[in-house]
Amino acid sequence: MSLPFLPGNSFDRTLGKGKFHKSHHFDHCNDVSLLVGEHKPGIGGKRLLGQKSKPRHSNIPRGEGNAAPAWVAFDRQVLCFDAYFQEAVHEKREEQFRIRNCKIYFYLEDDSVQVTEPQVKNSGVPQGTLIRRHRIPLPPPNDDEFYTIENFNVGKEITLYSRTFKITNCDQFTYNFLRKLGVRVNLPEDTPSDPYTNHRKNMDETQQPLRPYEKVDTLKQFLDHDRHVLRFFCYWDDSDNMFGDSREMVLHYFLADDTIEIREVIPANSGRDAAPMFLRRARLPKTAPESLRQPGENTGRTVLNVFGPMGHGGRYILDSLKTGAVITDYYTDRDLQIGSIVNVWGRKFVLCDCDNFTKEYYRTKFGLTDFSALQYKGDKPGRYEKQWPPYNGFGSEEDSLCSCMGLLPKPPRRDFIKFMEKDRHGLDSNVLRFVARLDTTKPIDIDRRFIISYFLSDDSIAVFEPPQRNSGIIGGKFLERGRIKKPNQPRFSTKLSEYFMATDLYVGSRVDFNCHIFILTDADEYAYRYMEKHAQEFQVADINAILKRLKDVGQANVEQIADFFKRNDPDSLGKIRYEQFRTLLQQIASSRLTEHSIVTIARYFSDRQEDRIDITVLASIAQEQLRKNNFENFAKLIESFTHHDTDASGYIDPEQVRSVCHAFHVPLPDDLLRTIISRGEMNEQGQVNYSSFIKMLNWRENPITNVQYTQPPMTLDQSWSGNSPSEGVQFVNYVALMQELFGASRE
Repeated sequence: MSLPFLPGNSFDRTLGKGKFHKSHHFDHCNDVSLLVGEHKPGIGGKRLLGQKSKPRHSNIPRGEGNAAPAWVAFDRQVLCFDAYFQEAVHEKREEQFRIRNCKIYFYLEDDSVQVTEPQVKNSGVPQGTLIRRHRIPLPPPNDDEFYTIENFNVGKEITLYSRTFKITNCDQFTYNFLRKLGVRVNLPEDTPSDPYTNHRKNMDETQQPLRPYEKVDTLKQFLDHDRHVLRFFCYWDDSDNMFGDSREMVLHYFLADDTIEIREVIPANSGRDAAPMFLRRARLPKTAPESLRQPGENTGRTVLNVFGPMGHGGRYILDSLKTGAVITDYYTDRDLQIGSIVNVWGRKFVLCDCDNFTKEYYRTKFGLTDFSALQYKGDKPGRYEKQWPPYNGFGSEEDSLCSCMGLLPKPPRRDFIKFMEKDRHGLDSNVLRFVARLDTTKPIDIDRRFIISYFLSDDSIAVFEPPQRNSGIIGGKFLERGRIKKPNQPRFSTKLSEYFMATDLYVGSRVDFNCHIFILTDADEYAYRYMEKHAQEFQVADINAILKRLKDVGQANVEQIADFFKRNDPDSLGKIRYEQFRTLLQQIASSRLTEHSIVTIARYFSDRQEDRIDITVLASIAQEQLRKNNFENFAKLIESFTHHDTDASGYIDPEQVRSVCHAFHVPLPDDLLRTIISRGEMNEQGQVNYSSFIKMLNWRENPITNVQYTQPPMTLDQSWSGNSPSEGVQFVNYVALMQELFGASRE
């Protein structure tokens, strides 16, 4: 018994309620008031009396783990059902209806449905996608709802836009998914057969001959020999015809389908059109040319006898023995050999040679071993050498020659790659400088000294005469920079003149520059080092070749050489002065060794200690460069060095130090950076102490006052007039020389 609805006898329904909003149920569309919120709840989000919520999407229970939206959880997960529908046919008497099979796809992420019909050959019906993917509403009167997963199961009938589909089966994924949802999946059902399809199938079977066609397996041959081509070199002798000649050809035989193509080798200036193909690719008959066959005569199958008219009880007998077949014999790989004659539509081609692949193919398959080529080419005519007109004296020889090579004269091309490689870069000047004197007996010219500079970038030479006080001769530029021709060459010749190259300049050489004969007496340190570094180009600086020649000469004078060293080294120090060493070599090998070779030996076995700039001076120069560029990123350098120091030893490889410095754009020249790294603190393995390296560069915490150094780096100075005595080789270690030449020191 319920209590009367009186004050004090009823409960407050709004007790504990915090939401009192009203849902939007009514709206205007085209000036018409409509109920648009039938499915919306009432006040506070609760349903009204008698209101039932209609399902909007498939009700799939939540799984374990984090909740994810449907478009993430069911992405690319689709249920697939096999179905069919029956379609009535009114226009044909052969069939009253047809059965059309289709696939129904249900997308779990948004409950959309797609229906497709597989293609059936020769069906005459447009097939493919019947219903595009979208949410499909239920049939009336529930057309305000959409199909969900609960509406699909094997054996059910569903109506999609007034067309009824019968679901007969599903795939394994769909079966497992429905079972996990607790749905009992029905057993698969058979799809009824289409009567008209069966009728067409029976008609096709009756039209098949009792004796099948002969099967020609060309696929295996194609797969085994695809891109395998035999190549023969042949010729066609057409000299019997008027204006005919012997024409060179190349025959290609394709093993994939036994076809042949022929290309003509057209020589230069032959007057023939450059046709791409002489014979197009096709099977080549042996008996060509032959008469044209009648239509239907050359077929795959032939009829032996015909009884009665066709269609009125007549029959025919197939010619199984091919007694009346027209057989055409084609060329195969068995017919192609060196020396054989091929009939190419009435033209006789002689096979003369083949390539290596063709030889290996015939050697493997047919066991042939003789592949002697036939001589079919005449001797090549002598190549006519172009005769250029002689140089006329105007401009340079190269420029005048370019005006003879075409109607539009072009300037001579410069060796740009050589210019970029041999141009000045850093401390590498790529300029070889020599001290020279005039080969003359004039008293006024005997004491004159010249600086010859050879520029490797463009093979040009410049001669400079340093001023000498009280000499009576004004020094300065003696010869403008440019290429210098070698003497004794005809001035107006059809060939280009020869110029002085770098290999022609060395200490002791005698050169003629425009009727001025110079004798090279010395070279700077850079020239010596460059020639020794590129010893394969400069034989006078190749220490191995020089020692070999010296060994050949000194084998007969070993005792005299040892006695000479003993007399000139009374204190047994193992070294003698350079002047004494040079006198000895000039006495025993003056004809085999040049002055430059003697200097090279002395430099190689010199006992001179190279002057090296102090490490403090290098650190001061580096700090000055870093201070000018305001570089203070030393903490990051320490972190990067520590990262490379995997064993925490405090030492890393020099190349790693250099690469890290380049990565942080340390504003130091590469040669200065390499020198500081090599002169820094190292362990026995040759690794650098990066803490002391950073301490040396840190101009903030460890500043070094500017240190004045008296030995500047080498520069290209026009006032250089030769090496001073202190810069040259002072002493030569003859003990090491004897050990190198004769294997043991001579006492």
